[in-house]
Amino acid sequence: MQVYSESEINKVLNDNIDAILVVCSKEDSYHALKRSEIISKYIPAEGSYKALIEKLMFHMNDKDSEITEDYKVFLPKMGEFKGRIAQKISFDLDGQKHYIQMLVYPTEKNKDDYVILLFELDKHEFYRDEKLKNKVRTIQNSYLFSMYVDLNNDNVNSINVSEISENNMHYVVKYSEWRMMIVNMILPEDQELFLRKTNPEYLKENLKPSKSLSFDCQMKNLEGQYIWVKLIFGRSDTTSEEDFRFVFMVQDIHEDSLKLFNELKKFETLASHDSLTGVFNHGRIETELSNAIKDLNTKNRQVSLMMLDIDYFKKINDTYGHAVGDDILKEFVNTIKEKLSEYEIKIGRWGGEEFVCVCYDMDINAVQKIAEEIRQYISEKPFEKIGFMTCSVGVTSINEKDTVKEAFVRLDDALYKAKASGRNCICINN
Repeated sequence: MQVYSESEINKVLNDNIDAILVVCSKEDSYHALKRSEIISKYIPAEGSYKALIEKLMFHMNDKDSEITEDYKVFLPKMGEFKGRIAQKISFDLDGQKHYIQMLVYPTEKNKDDYVILLFELDKHEFYRDEKLKNKVRTIQNSYLFSMYVDLNNDNVNSINVSEISENNMHYVVKYSEWRMMIVNMILPEDQELFLRKTNPEYLKENLKPSKSLSFDCQMKNLEGQYIWVKLIFGRSDTTSEEDFRFVFMVQDIHEDSLKLFNELKKFETLASHDSLTGVFNHGRIETELSNAIKDLNTKNRQVSLMMLDIDYFKKINDTYGHAVGDDILKEFVNTIKEKLSEYEIKIGRWGGEEFVCVCYDMDINAVQKIAEEIRQYISEKPFEKIGFMTCSVGVTSINEKDTVKEAFVRLDDALYKAKASGRNCICINN
């Protein structure tokens, strides 16, 4: 067996190490004792330790985009290493992929000082265990964040941010501090929910051993975009009822949530809109009327009502057939919608050829003027397949003491008077 001296071994090691970085974390500085040509293109000879950690932990592993400021709150803790650490990283340079093994050694003189060694791996070395890792990633990819929580000792460890690295971050932080760090990444409207559901007392009270609880909210991803996530707490089943240990995970459910919301929106549209004309159906416009009365009483918001009826519509059906009648209803509604597009007016089909309009922020005189414009426009417009037709309009305003029934009866009476007065006219009932 060949015997090597210590200096010879040191030379072998030194020849195979591509970078040696000496770190003083308290002074937020580092300097390089050695850098290979490849490493020197990516890492400066000296600089900020925080900037170095950001580059190693965030921008390597194929993460080239700028990270949001909120995620940088992790940087000080990410730079605190407990014991020796080994981690694989990768980056693209000049169109070529490079695979790096990183070793971190705390110094004996000062626990806040480190020596970081970097050496390039052959791609076959890097991918030696990729087949197994890919199976694990299939499960992990939907999880953006995970950690282990010990509420009794108020600490968090084994933190993993999968968008940054598949390896755990080697630091411990207080759970109480972590909540305040992470809350800024939650959508402002969801922050109260997040703080309530992650409160230690809430978790102790609501989560039994071997059970889990979860809730959905929106949270920033690494690029600063809000996405839908599911926050999951699973309590460990230990030998003591007073042992409050949890696994916490953040699951990416953004795409599934968007698909679900789109489907719900479709069902909501089907449930609240008239299938023929596309405006609100009877039930939905009645709800709008009820909400308008509430707005009047709680917000002092003025609301008036308008009801339109196509004159002699039965004759159109009898003469041209119901298919043509349906086309006329759609053309009539599209004409009204176009004329009312500049106002905040909700339109609904009350039944047959009758349509109700809830007109917000308008007094009865303003609505009467709009009604007259519509009546005149309809009477002068040639409708496809039947030529000319007219409509009658009833108008009223909502009073503070109105119920939905009382307001509608008054509106219906106004329309009846318009039709009884010879049609193609407007009547007000206030």
